[in-house]
Amino acid sequence: MFDHLSITVTDLDRAQRFYDAVLAPLGVPRVNRRERAIGYGERAGREGAPCYISVYLSDHVVPDNRHWCFRAPSRAAVRTFHAAALEHGGSDDGPPGLRERYGPDYYAAFVRDPDGNRLEALTRRPEEQE
Repeated sequence: MFDHLSITVTDLDRAQRFYDAVLAPLGVPRVNRRERAIGYGERAGREGAPCYISVYLSDHVVPDNRHWCFRAPSRAAVRTFHAAALEHGGSDDGPPGLRERYGPDYYAAFVRDPDGNRLEALTRRPEEQE
């Protein structure tokens, strides 16, 4: 659905450690690093390719209730995403588990990055398909 998105942070080195760790289990590699930005995913990719994620340096970040949800290949990847976030300066905003109010196989975890941005990893794969 998305072609690209941008997330603002106040410390690019800290953000790189965090986003490298949480996006790796989701299969989203870091593809570049510039003075004020880091890129993940595939820029100008083919149809159906994952979106491109820019992490930009900003002097001021105002965390609010918006959030970014990343598709995970499995429930194990959701759990790894959550654990990596906590290990790299993020905070828990909803542990890995079923969220049946969104659907019978909606398995997700929610975290806040070190700047307070809200992230989610989600899979809709039933457990028996893992």
